[in-house]
Amino acid sequence: MKTTFKAVAKKLPEGLQVATETRNFKLLLDEPEALGGTDKGMNPVEAILCALGACQSIVAAAFAGAQGFTYESFSVELEGDLDPDGFMGLAEGVRNGFQEIRFKMHIKTDEPQEKCEKFADFIEERCPVGDCLVHGVKLVRTGVVKE
Repeated sequence: MKTTFKAVAKKLPEGLQVATETRNFKLLLDEPEALGGTDKGMNPVEAILCALGACQSIVAAAFAGAQGFTYESFSVELEGDLDPDGFMGLAEGVRNGFQEIRFKMHIKTDEPQEKCEKFADFIEERCPVGDCLVHGVKLVRTGVVKE
């Protein structure tokens, strides 16, 4: 059964700040001052890194027991390469988004390394955010509303 998630993003008057909201939760996104923002929040691509790390962490916690895997703590260190010249229109042929995302899972556990590697493979296979990034998502504009 398909579940539809919804969110709203609204440009705020100050700098490049954007207020986002889903369900009863809010997140302020912005850009660093070097990119024209006010540095009041993470930028959207940093939020993607956070979403990927959070999703992997949730998959680990949700499925460890069923996978027969035990751990004391789990975290993900992430970094991504993006050339701002792409989205700023300063260079042709430069991708607008991340060119590569790298991540390292840190697992505090007594499990053997081979079992950790297999569990990490499972996490990657099940992570919805990772799936979106690896396989892409069809983006469909459903309208433009002039107010």
